Amino acid sequence: MTHSSSTLSVPSSAAMPKHIAIIMDGNGRWATRRFLPRFAGHAKGVDVVRKIVEACADRGIGYLTLFAFSSENWRRPEEEVSLLMRLFVTALEREVGKMHNNGIRLKVVGDLSRFDAKLQDMIVNAERKTANNSNLTLTICANYGGRWDVMQAVKKMLAEGDATTSANFTEDELAQHLAMAYAPEPDLFIRTGGEQRISNFLLWQLAYSEFYFTETYWPDFDDGELDKAIASFQLRERRFGRTSDQIVKKQKAS
Repeated sequence: MTHSSSTLSVPSSAAMPKHIAIIMDGNGRWATRRFLPRFAGHAKGVDVVRKIVEACADRGIGYLTLFAFSSENWRRPEEEVSLLMRLFVTALEREVGKMHNNGIRLKVVGDLSRFDAKLQDMIVNAERKTANNSNLTLTICANYGGRWDVMQAVKKMLAEGDATTSANFTEDELAQHLAMAYAPEPDLFIRTGGEQRISNFLLWQLAYSEFYFTETYWPDFDDGELDKAIASFQLRERRFGRTSDQIVKKQKAS
């Protein structure tokens, strides 16, 4: 089912975001500063994922999307990539049962064809097991890129259409084929680790998201840091092209 855009209606003031998207940056630097191998930072980062998933569920946030491995990350040293793949397998083995028991739906989006058969099978089984859960939808973006997402959506849409209509498609028709068509667009985008860019993450979906950048490395990101990001989000006026006066009138009317 395609989910309507979260930017079509004005949210109430001080509303909790429905969908948070996070680039979990700084694992390697966190480890290096502690004279640990970079992989130790990635392992610690998995523990933080568990805590932030729980924190979002406790706060009534319906969707959490995490950028775990970009299509550009294959350029990293071969040993680090191999360790990351093993960590992904281990995390699925340990966490899927817990997520299912807590009513969390897991989705993994990206070009999964590059992963080995075992990992692909584990992803399929995890998604199937948790498919009917509704407390929170956790999306892991793996071998994902925003440009890849738009291109694969165009290809799918054209494959389903015919030559006479393909040149006149609309944004809504294209959006139905994006990898995360099942979710509303993110209200809040967070990047940890001090960098201030979106690095080919959800290029289409972040068009009207509020951005929050923090110097905190992902292994140190906790409930308190999450609440800081949410508090920043709640102080912002989200107009989506309207004027401030229009927003005030609409909120008074509701």
